[in-house]
Amino acid sequence: MKVVILAGGLGTRMREETEFKPKPMVDIGGKPLIWHVMKIYSKFGFSDFIICLGYKGEMIKDYFLSYEVLNSDFTLELGKHNEIEFHNKHEETGWKITFADTGLNACTGSRIKQVEKYINEDEFLVTYGDGVSDVDIKQLLNFHHSHNKIGTITGVRPPSRFGELFTSKNEVIKFSEKPQSSQGYINGGFFVFKKEFLNYLTTDYDCILERKPLEKLAMDNHLMMYPHDGFWQCVDTYRDHKYLQELWDKGMTPWLI
Repeated sequence: MKVVILAGGLGTRMREETEFKPKPMVDIGGKPLIWHVMKIYSKFGFSDFIICLGYKGEMIKDYFLSYEVLNSDFTLELGKHNEIEFHNKHEETGWKITFADTGLNACTGSRIKQVEKYINEDEFLVTYGDGVSDVDIKQLLNFHHSHNKIGTITGVRPPSRFGELFTSKNEVIKFSEKPQSSQGYINGGFFVFKKEFLNYLTTDYDCILERKPLEKLAMDNHLMMYPHDGFWQCVDTYRDHKYLQELWDKGMTPWLI
C-alpha cells in the first residue's frame, strides 16, 4: 500500500527555518521531520512512499539520494567511479520512495491527484510531512476496513498552548502546563482512502484536500473518523519545533514507536 506524503508547502509560519529549507527537512534530533513521519509508517510495515514535492523539493531529493553515504561507514577508492563499499546497514533498508514534483503553488488536493498515476492499489494512505504521532497505523487500517466507507480521517486532541487551571472555590488544586485539549477532535492527518476518492480531486492548483473534497465526501456519508487520544504534534511554528526538540533531548519520543 502506498503512503502519500504531502511535503510541498511553503511553511510561511516558521520562516526562521523554512527560508532556507522546506519544512519537512526541519531537523529533530539530527533527522529531518519527514524521516520521523516515514519511520512511523515503516514500523508498521508500510515503506512504499510517494513524496509530493514543491517548495525547495530538491533538498528532499538530495537528502535521500545521499542517504546511504550519510548513514553508513564506507570505503571508496579515488579515481574509480561508482565503486563504494558500504560496511553496515541501516534500519531504513527497503524503503521505496517515489519523488513527484507537484508544483510550487499547488494545494494539497491537487498534489494528491497529480500522483494518481503512481497509485495502483485499491487503497492508499495519506499524511502530512510535518506532523508526528504514536497512532497505530494497523489499528487505523482495521478501523477503515470495518466501516466500508471511502475515507477515514484520524481525529486528534492536540496539546493546549496554554496552562490549564483546575480550581475549587477559586483555589487552584491542579495546574497542567501542556494538557491535552479537552475540546473536540481536529484533523490530525493520517488518512486512509479507497482509490475512488481520487475522483473527488482535480489537478487544479486551488484544489484543497481539506475543503471541497473532504466536505463532499462527508456529505456523501463516506467519511469516518478514527479517534486517537494519544500523542500528536504538528510543526506549524518555531515553538512547535522547539517543543519536539525538547522532547527528543529528554528522551521522550512517543512518536518513535
